[in-house]
Amino acid sequence: MVDNPPLALLASFVVLIVVGAAALSLPFATDAEHPGLLDALFLSTSAATVTGLASFDIAALSLYGELVVLALIQVGGFGIMTIGTVIGIVTARRLGIRQRVLARAEIGGIEFGEVRSLVTAILRITVLMEVINALVLAVAIIAANGRSVVNGLYEGLFLSVSAFNNAGITIQPDGLTAFRSNVVVIIATSAAIIFGGLGFPVIIELARRRRPARWSLHTKLVLLSSAVLFALGPLVVAAFEWTNPDTLGPLDTGDKALASWFQGVSPRTAGFNTVDIGAMNEPTLLVVIALMFIGAGPASTGGGIRITTFAVLGFVLWSVVRGDPDTHAFGRRIPHAVVRQAIAVVLLSIAAVVGTTLALLAWTDFGLTATLFEATSAFGTVGLTTGITDRLPAVAHLLLVALMLTGRVGPITVVAALALREQPRLYQYPEERPIVG
Repeated sequence: MVDNPPLALLASFVVLIVVGAAALSLPFATDAEHPGLLDALFLSTSAATVTGLASFDIAALSLYGELVVLALIQVGGFGIMTIGTVIGIVTARRLGIRQRVLARAEIGGIEFGEVRSLVTAILRITVLMEVINALVLAVAIIAANGRSVVNGLYEGLFLSVSAFNNAGITIQPDGLTAFRSNVVVIIATSAAIIFGGLGFPVIIELARRRRPARWSLHTKLVLLSSAVLFALGPLVVAAFEWTNPDTLGPLDTGDKALASWFQGVSPRTAGFNTVDIGAMNEPTLLVVIALMFIGAGPASTGGGIRITTFAVLGFVLWSVVRGDPDTHAFGRRIPHAVVRQAIAVVLLSIAAVVGTTLALLAWTDFGLTATLFEATSAFGTVGLTTGITDRLPAVAHLLLVALMLTGRVGPITVVAALALREQPRLYQYPEERPIVG
């Protein structure tokens, strides 16, 4: 298994989910009637894959149950960040010298012998960000709700860990709705979501190389694409929801802007909400589905097909429009192997989401928008829902469990497997062009 990083990654998540489900199955995991083994498995998968979907009210969890969920979020988030980055290094070891040099450049100049220091750096960054954010959130929560210092610190820590790991799970009964007018809570949570979604190769490179001219192509693609989506997402939400009486309509101008910003950022795999997602207009839901599918940066706490995959295909399209046989970005040529990997990831991801949507349509009475939204949210490890999660049948919950796990490890597994299998062909077939379009 050590020689097969994708299989090791999948196995580690399965073990974590099983252990978490066993812990949540104990009678004292909830203060009310225990929801059952399947619900425990669903919540364990959701927390370990930092998704945020739940088949029962999380507010029913006891302190023990909340701590189990918090541990699953932290281990799942830290583990995927570490493993996702290290897999790039392990995969590079299996390639030739030239490929290793290119791979090292793409992950931010990290040397192959730096695995231990890399994990240490990730741990330090994680702890530092979560502690600072927790203190800020705790002060804001105590000031806003009159919580005791102990309760405020606990709620701030839980929200900080959940936000940084893009889990979207809160212990407040109404999520973050009560804080939608609280600038400090919303901005601090947004910052944690954004920072956690960049990916540690990007964060480490930004710390080492302050000049943009020295940034790798990977970092430039992540930052540019993220900036574009962080601008478009809130603008689209504001445009379609500004007068919706069930979402932004009743709020004043400042609160509308704040809620639009947060709901435009959160779909990038975080899954928090300050308005009723199920009450959103159809155009807004379509845009949110697209944001959830794209996701965050590679080797980050986020999911989706990853922002770099989306960016690569964007530059491929631009090259085709320009008639350029090669794909270029920021003065660099993107290898054809990377383009093929991006296409494979997108097509397989579409197949997973569409297949799950078809199954949900067949097994339930919910419409296309609700089922597509639920499937994309599970695959993108987002956690947003239109309100149908707890109303789905058991077989649908099991399917979503598999999809959450697929969405968390799938893109990394596919890319790593393709990279390890790639080998030069000693011969070529005659070329013939089919009719396209």
